[in-house]
Amino acid sequence: MTSKKETNVHENLKNMNTDREEVGEKLNALLEKTYDAEKGFKKAAENIENESLKNYFSKKAEERHAFGEELKKEIRAFHQDVDKGGSVSGTAHRAWMDIKSLFSLDDEESMLEEAVRGEKASVKEYKAVINETNLPPSTKNILESQKNRIENGLYNTKSLEESF
Repeated sequence: MTSKKETNVHENLKNMNTDREEVGEKLNALLEKTYDAEKGFKKAAENIENESLKNYFSKKAEERHAFGEELKKEIRAFHQDVDKGGSVSGTAHRAWMDIKSLFSLDDEESMLEEAVRGEKASVKEYKAVINETNLPPSTKNILESQKNRIENGLYNTKSLEESF
């Protein structure tokens, strides 16, 4: 017969594994969106002729690459497997950006509108993970920092959009 203390230890271990898996799943979902954003910003940089916008989108792609590296390190810290791809919706979003760039008379404005839309979606995703998941402080700090950088970038993107 097991004691109450042993039962509590088993329950705590079970909950820790569940929490680890949940955090790993949530971080992998953010990682997938981060891959999508990186690819989207690279695609935008390829489709823009304006040199300052090309540089802006390239820098955003580099930023998302760095976010991805941080997220992968955090996922591994939870002893979870890192997912290696982009989402179907991200692929569709990039395809839409390609179509818009081909048919739009105002490429820069269309790309910036898509960037704003994507950044707003990213902020929502981060807030959901931060607020709905039991995260250790170190992980929460990383996600808060990334979310804040996206929000600051969103402000800059909106400013750029207004100039077109």
